[in-house]
Amino acid sequence: MNLEIKVLKAFGPSVAKVKIPEKILNDLNQYIDEIISNEKKLNELDHGSNLAGDVTQEIILEKDFMKKIGWLNFLATCVQEWIRIETKLKLTEFKLMDSWVVRQFKNEYNPLHWHGGHVSGAGFLKVPDTLGKFIQNKGKRSYLGGTLDLVHGSRHFMSNSKLTIIPKVGDFYLFPHYLMHTVYPFKGTNEERRSISFNAMIDENIFNVHGRNKN
Repeated sequence: MNLEIKVLKAFGPSVAKVKIPEKILNDLNQYIDEIISNEKKLNELDHGSNLAGDVTQEIILEKDFMKKIGWLNFLATCVQEWIRIETKLKLTEFKLMDSWVVRQFKNEYNPLHWHGGHVSGAGFLKVPDTLGKFIQNKGKRSYLGGTLDLVHGSRHFMSNSKLTIIPKVGDFYLFPHYLMHTVYPFKGTNEERRSISFNAMIDENIFNVHGRNKN
């Protein structure tokens, strides 16, 4: 008997995966490296005390810089295409609230949290060669240190409650602002795990599904 099975992801929040263009990726890393070497500028842009977790630094990106390197246009284009694919609706508004870079080193972490606005995202600018390993033998289980875990609801039969993302340089994920996520501490290296995130507002009539007719 020939049996074709197509698995449908019909429920739960939508998550989109894109690649950060290499030119923008390089510009972002160069910008952060320059900020790090400028103590005055770093003090101005470091908002780590406002971050949910315990990390070395959270550096807010300047709006003029984001526009200049194409980061703002990249985010707007990605969100517009994601909304089109998911809802068949055309986005006409994209208002970036903020975008920031998190510098995380071994034993640092970001606890379970969510964002503001309507849509959010997170991706990776630098990733250590190793994120560590289990103290005990866990067989085929994957080590979670340094991964990005997206969490929604509770686990049920044929329904997982989390998506574990292994960080890779250039990978970027879009998700609704309310989707909870966390980053576990990693170990075994002094290298930096550098991530980038954003929050944005979109058309209210698209975001507010309770205010429009939907089949």
